[in-house]
Amino acid sequence: MLGERIREIRKKKKMTLEVLAGEGLTKGMLSLIENNKANPSMESLAFIAKRLGVEVTELLEDISKQELRDVLEKAERLFNKETEKVTDKYRQLIPLIEPYVTNFTQGYESARLLDIYSRCLYNEKKDGWQDYSDRAAKMYDEMNLTAKRAGIGILRAMEKFIEHDYVKSLEIFLKERAEIESNHAYIDPITRVDLDYNESILYFAVGDSDSATRVMESAINFSKQHRIFYRIDDLYRLAFAQAMMTYEEEKKAHYSLKLKQYGDFAEDKQSLLFHDFFNVMSLNSEKHFVKALEIIDQYLSDPKMSDIYGFWYLLEKGKALYGLGQLNEAILCLDKVEIPSYAHHPFDLSMFYVMDSYKALCHLEFGAKDKALQLAKIAVENFERLPHTPFKDFATDSYNKIKLKMEEPNPS
Repeated sequence: MLGERIREIRKKKKMTLEVLAGEGLTKGMLSLIENNKANPSMESLAFIAKRLGVEVTELLEDISKQELRDVLEKAERLFNKETEKVTDKYRQLIPLIEPYVTNFTQGYESARLLDIYSRCLYNEKKDGWQDYSDRAAKMYDEMNLTAKRAGIGILRAMEKFIEHDYVKSLEIFLKERAEIESNHAYIDPITRVDLDYNESILYFAVGDSDSATRVMESAINFSKQHRIFYRIDDLYRLAFAQAMMTYEEEKKAHYSLKLKQYGDFAEDKQSLLFHDFFNVMSLNSEKHFVKALEIIDQYLSDPKMSDIYGFWYLLEKGKALYGLGQLNEAILCLDKVEIPSYAHHPFDLSMFYVMDSYKALCHLEFGAKDKALQLAKIAVENFERLPHTPFKDFATDSYNKIKLKMEEPNPS
């Protein structure tokens, strides 16, 4: 109600009735207006708005901009907290924003709150998030907020990505990007790099390495030219993974070095950690198992590192132990490995799916051929929907090797 809004703003500004009334209104008339017992004329309304330092339209709105700003400030503060620290933040945000959603019509506050609300519904697996996302996207387009609009496009594509429907995810992404580029005459450099990075990972996911490499290398060169470090670590990790999948040792060494240089320059622990992890993978592939184990055990002894990246290092430890012929220890280690909930890209999944192949090979050495074949088959089936990688080849070769062993006659 109009009167309540005037009183609310007046109190927030710590103004008394006398101060707000000034010489243009009596205290009694202003009290009647605030209690909705009298309607002010447009002249009086304009006077009140001026004294309060707001627009007349804000007094007439169902929800004031200041109220929306307050809600948005609370929402942003909670939304940007790490999920590990506030596990129920999405459930907390929904009732905070929900009472206002029908009143969101225009302005940044409305668009951003709709955006956050849709993401909360999405993360809580509730229906209807797409409608709120659509409303936010339209507002962002109208205000020419390209980066925010791009974020919505990426979210829409990632919905299918985490379902491992990579073809549909790429289709949605390319459609979203085309719409953004047609509606926004200028794409800022950071948003362009963000779009390029996501496009390249999706091309890799569907097995279109040529398109993926073209977009990825374009993004890296663009970042260098414009001295943009945003996403450069992600791009270097992606480039390393691609070089590993295509057996390009020179590129692999180049991007591993780039990742370390960036980590040293930016003092970015995650980049340095990935550099070390890639080094471990390389050592294992080159059969330098003892050196690999030295690095692995160093990381696994650190609780902070093992909590975040423990499964990756446990997997490599299992592979190294297998390579050294320590089969019981290898199986014990591999049995502890779980695929992280955030791992959805075929490159990441491929690295984990081979654990069943290694367990199968261990059981084969023990003479447990049936168990070995069962595990090897699981690995092959997991790889069926994924594009070609060296890991997929390893799973297929392991399965065929075990099948041949099954056909051999048992020694008398």
